[in-house]
Amino acid sequence: MSFIPQDAVLMLQDGTVFKGKALGKIGTTTGEICFNTGMTGYQEIYTDPSYFGQIIVNTTAHIGNYGVKLDTEEESDSIKIKGMICNSYADHYYSRATADYSLQEYFEKNGIVGICDIDTRQIVRYIRNAGVMNCIISSEISDEIELKKILDDCPSMDGLELSSLVSTPESYFLGNPDAKYKLAVMDYGCKRNILRNFVERDCYVKVFNAKADIAEILNWKADGYFISNGPGDPGAMDYAVETITELLKSEKPLFGICLGHQLLSRSVGIGTYKMHNGHRGLNHPVKNLISGKCEVTSQNHGFAVIPEEAFKSEEVEVTHLNLNDNTIEGIRLKNKPAFSVQYHPEAAPGPHDSNYLFDQFVSMMN
Repeated sequence: MSFIPQDAVLMLQDGTVFKGKALGKIGTTTGEICFNTGMTGYQEIYTDPSYFGQIIVNTTAHIGNYGVKLDTEEESDSIKIKGMICNSYADHYYSRATADYSLQEYFEKNGIVGICDIDTRQIVRYIRNAGVMNCIISSEISDEIELKKILDDCPSMDGLELSSLVSTPESYFLGNPDAKYKLAVMDYGCKRNILRNFVERDCYVKVFNAKADIAEILNWKADGYFISNGPGDPGAMDYAVETITELLKSEKPLFGICLGHQLLSRSVGIGTYKMHNGHRGLNHPVKNLISGKCEVTSQNHGFAVIPEEAFKSEEVEVTHLNLNDNTIEGIRLKNKPAFSVQYHPEAAPGPHDSNYLFDQFVSMMN
């Protein structure tokens, strides 16, 4: 049976209002609005810890058409987004015979509020010009004055530390204990497919809490260290910068992805800033300055490394650039076996052009 949609409202921080129909749970939610241009992989997006605290605009016209598949397409143990905005919504109908259930059932089970039957092209054009901001979705409150009061209490992502809220509470292991390499992972919101890539490359992985004691990490005597992706402002994570600074002293290989890239940059004195909109999608062109080749990449970030500081640093070599806006997409340290990229080489979802980075890092542990 299809659900009967009821009216819903989307209000942006500046008071702009869009009206549509409810999806998921009937209720009210707030968060930072951002858009993802990917044509597929909605379940991986919704469960990516890097989206914690955000409301996603899916620019693909039709969402929910292939349903939901548990475990294999989940990037964490729960949905991490605060809400979802789309145009056409498949509610209880989907085409994939192997799906566990519909996206509507998935959202209802996880308490996710959203809005559909709305012109997402108009929304994206608006926030591309106005910049990222908070928003509120409600299918139970129609009074705009009341909605604005609730929205005004929603904290800005700028200066917000969120990684400790999505990190594993306790350390855990993945892979074969007799594997060739021991890898310590700092979990600031790590995606499951990143861990799978390491296990597939003969790594025995220990995943540590974001605020794990440095002595505990070093005592495991790993062959290398990985700094994960995650949500929030890297400028509010001094505790992580201190950890990475200590890990670099070990002289063992270190690799960072997305937030991990920003934190590695901070650990060598390079600052970060909040972007006008950020990069979220599956087709961002990045040039590898070492090989001269272009990679089509999967991205999800609202903060970036300050380019002037990266190019002026005597400790860092810039290795990758975004061909759309020339933002810094990769660095490597000149005096340490450490490197990082702003994009997602594990690509869940997305292209596999950048898988070589996992091989590059594992080979450094030999």
